[in-house]
Amino acid sequence: MSRRAVRIGNCSGFYGDRIEAAREMVEGGPIDVLCGDYLAELTMLILAKAQAKDPSAGYARTFLTQVEAVLATCLDKGIRIVANAGGLNPAGLAAAIRKVAAELGLDVKVAHVEGDDLRGSLGAITPPVGGKPVSANAYLGGWGIAEALAAGADVVVTGRVTDASLVVGPAAWWHGWGHGDWDALAGAVAAGHVIECGPQATGGNYAFLDEITDRRYPGFPIAEVAADGSSVITKHPGTGGLVSVGTVTAQLLYEIAEPSYLGPDCTTHFDTIRLAQEGEHRVRISGVRGSAPPPTLKVALNDAGGFRNTMTLVLTGLDIEAKAAHAEALLFDVLGGKDRFAEVDVRLLRFDTPDAPSNDRATAHLRITVKDPDPRKVGRSFSGATMELALGGYAGFHTTTPPTPESTYGIYRPATVARSAVQHAVVLPDGQRRVIVDPEVGEVPPAPRISVPAAVSDGPRVRVPLGAVCGARSGDKGGNANVGLWTRTDAEYAWLRSFFTADKARELLGPEAADLPIDVWPLPNLRALNVVVHGILGAGVASSTRPDPQAKGLGEYLRSRLVDVPEELLG
Repeated sequence: MSRRAVRIGNCSGFYGDRIEAAREMVEGGPIDVLCGDYLAELTMLILAKAQAKDPSAGYARTFLTQVEAVLATCLDKGIRIVANAGGLNPAGLAAAIRKVAAELGLDVKVAHVEGDDLRGSLGAITPPVGGKPVSANAYLGGWGIAEALAAGADVVVTGRVTDASLVVGPAAWWHGWGHGDWDALAGAVAAGHVIECGPQATGGNYAFLDEITDRRYPGFPIAEVAADGSSVITKHPGTGGLVSVGTVTAQLLYEIAEPSYLGPDCTTHFDTIRLAQEGEHRVRISGVRGSAPPPTLKVALNDAGGFRNTMTLVLTGLDIEAKAAHAEALLFDVLGGKDRFAEVDVRLLRFDTPDAPSNDRATAHLRITVKDPDPRKVGRSFSGATMELALGGYAGFHTTTPPTPESTYGIYRPATVARSAVQHAVVLPDGQRRVIVDPEVGEVPPAPRISVPAAVSDGPRVRVPLGAVCGARSGDKGGNANVGLWTRTDAEYAWLRSFFTADKARELLGPEAADLPIDVWPLPNLRALNVVVHGILGAGVASSTRPDPQAKGLGEYLRSRLVDVPEELLG
């Protein structure tokens, strides 16, 4: 007989998220597992820098603070703790948890998952790795977590597993799934993808602000995962925010690519996901189909890119473009030319309006970034040179900051590795190390490209923001950005799917996307499109010179663009 659904509560969406979320989740109502995601692509670079200074570091220290606050309660209530906070040093974090437990007088069984760190075995990575990356991590799945829980671990910490594995592992353990239970595993992947970013599933960063009637800080999400892999997304009673088909749709679309979502445990077909509002703050995810995972694992590489510096010059009032050109020419004349630097990025950011009613609304920013392997070129010698324009430059010269020193930046590279080159292992509470057997693999068929349906209406059009018809959520995938667009009615979706092509995306996104490859993937069950803009973030968030380096606002920018919408959709 199947067990009841397992209740998995999230308490972290990134390294630096709300500290009190763990205590609020544990004390707010019944859960079986407390999970937390701490490892964005940028976080691995941050942890690598910390570990370079102190070899015993390399894990998310804020997780220890959370564990100290909730460990006793979790042991009393039988709540297991699962987190990827181990980063580059899961063994070190496991030891630190044991130390915290001893100081609290608690007997705790701690396990950790390892094998993702490939810095010592770069040869199998494709494409070949040049140089020596500061981090190189394969994305492991959930079976090491499941093995640890089955062995009685109270706390399981991992390095780089996929975000969804924090739900897949506990669900597979709870229900006794096998490697070939593709549909159940895929359902858990979908649930894990929804709750991995914490309150983004419960009203955080949600496009339709008017739908959120409880404007308190959102409660963190809970996934109730059933034996067949279907789930209900909810939150504790009395907490803020909203759980609706819209909020869950938004998070499902976050940072994905094509509908065949490749993972280490299975391939999840996002175009099969179905959502239904089951009650207040309860959304059911069902119908998710899965298939065998690919023969390779995703790898995240971070390299030391060099040094950078940015100075922002403020331009006010009249002749903004002429002032900007004059300032740029003067500055690089003082510096000896742009060719002195490995990379120069100059952006004129226009916030000014004619006849502005206040001084601040008459200003624009000239944002100048330089990069180079030599820190001396981009340090005070660069930022200090901007001050030479203070009395010899354009009228109204001032900057947003005083001269600043250089900072390091990293370069992100996506890669793959053969599964046979990675040893996924778990170290159990008794010290025994077990190697995790790989599941059966398969080739993933290419996803269908978007087809344009028949025209929606020949009736009158009204020029309104795109956001009058659809919501959006956007984010980064290495050097790419994804924007998920969804509608609330079938009629709106029929129009959006016909209207929003790759060429239309380039038109609305403007010059920075004009020459970039863009994919538009349909997800009809969600009334959604997923738009992937390749290369818009350059070498990833740590290297990007965009003012919005993670593309968090790209979706809202698209929603603000004026388009011609059938009048019948705007009732």
